[in-house]
Amino acid sequence: MAIATMNTVVLDCPDPQRLAEFYAQVLDWTVDPESSREWVDVDGPGGRRLSFQESPGFVPPQWPSLEHAQQLHLDLNVPKERLDEAEKEVIELGARLIQSDDGGKRGFRVYLDPAGHPFCLCVCD
Repeated sequence: MAIATMNTVVLDCPDPQRLAEFYAQVLDWTVDPESSREWVDVDGPGGRRLSFQESPGFVPPQWPSLEHAQQLHLDLNVPKERLDEAEKEVIELGARLIQSDDGGKRGFRVYLDPAGHPFCLCVCD
């Protein structure tokens, strides 16, 4: 028997509403209208959830860096034929490409979200 069940993954950031809207659009999930200024939930299918917590002193991780570890990153799956289109869309939403996949050979690309958290678009079959 499990000791606990997973509730949510929480990302610290300076502007929870802005970051929640970014991921809601990327994932086609819904921003919870009951959220507060300091805590915003984004709800997905099957009870999945991401949460964003206000952290006024937030210092974004650096990629790659051993001195300023990423601590956490999200891997988001994209069909191979949609990878370039998905990249364009996340950049339009405020992401920044920081590591290319060299023409799809490695199967993922690394980005920073608007608050500076790294995330990957990963090729899925």
